[in-house]
Parts: sequence; structure tokens; C-alpha cells
Amino acid sequence: MQTTLILLKPDCITEHRAGEVVKRFEDAGFQIRGCKMFQADAAILREHYAHIAAKPFFPEVEAFMGATPLIALAVAGENAVDHVRDLLGPTDSTKAAKGTIRGDFGTTMMKNIAHASDSAESAEVELKRFFKDGELFDYSMKLGM
Repeated sequence: MQTTLILLKPDCITEHRAGEVVKRFEDAGFQIRGCKMFQADAAILREHYAHIAAKPFFPEVEAFMGATPLIALAVAGENAVDHVRDLLGPTDSTKAAKGTIRGDFGTTMMKNIAHASDSAESAEVELKRFFKDGELFDYSMKLGM
């Protein structure tokens, strides 16, 4: 079992797609270990996007990602990082096949519904960035009802 991070972006929120996106991950067999809505401030966005923070387009990314609250999901499953990225499709929504989340709901490179960790190492760092100790749960055991 592997846990990875998904951030539902402002276009997902404003287009009322969050429920459908979460349903697709659940239907694919992922366990939701954590879920929360929050407003990303400039500091966390600069930390999260440090790899592009010096690029001339970063202010546009920062403005977009700070425009509405985001939803952070921690999902677990077999080979979760790769499987989540396969379900999402390529980052550029215009190149994403129909049937993928980005192919069905995304519109551009930035308005692509969700961010997902790109490696197990990134997932570990990103999960700690967006979830505090005690905010991830494992409920894989049956309730016994």
C-alpha cells in the first residue's frame, strides 16, 4: 500500500467537480486516508511550487491556486502514485484522453482539475506539507457490523 497526495484545484472547486473526482478515485479502489479544504497562502504555494517559483509564469500559478480554497486528499492503494497519475491523465488537459479525469474535466495546462504527487518521495514530502500528524487515518478494517 502506498499513500499519495491529490490537490483539487480551483477549477475543480468552481466547476463543482470535486464529488465526481473523489468518486472516481474511490471507484478505482483507493482508500481516502485524509481530506480537508483549506485556503493556500503565498508561503505554502511558494514551498509547494519551489521548482517553478523563479519562472516568469509563477505569479499566474500563485494567483490561480490562491483564488479559491483547495481540497487536499490523501489516498492509499497499490502503486498509488502511478495509478492516480494514470487516472488523471497528462498534466496538459488538452492532451489528456477522454475517460481520464483531466480529459473529461480539464481545459488547459493550468486548469487541469488536480495536482498529484509525481513520485513516492514527492508524496511523502507533500503529504507532510498539507497534513499534520494525526490527520491521516487507516480504516481498512471492517467495522464489524
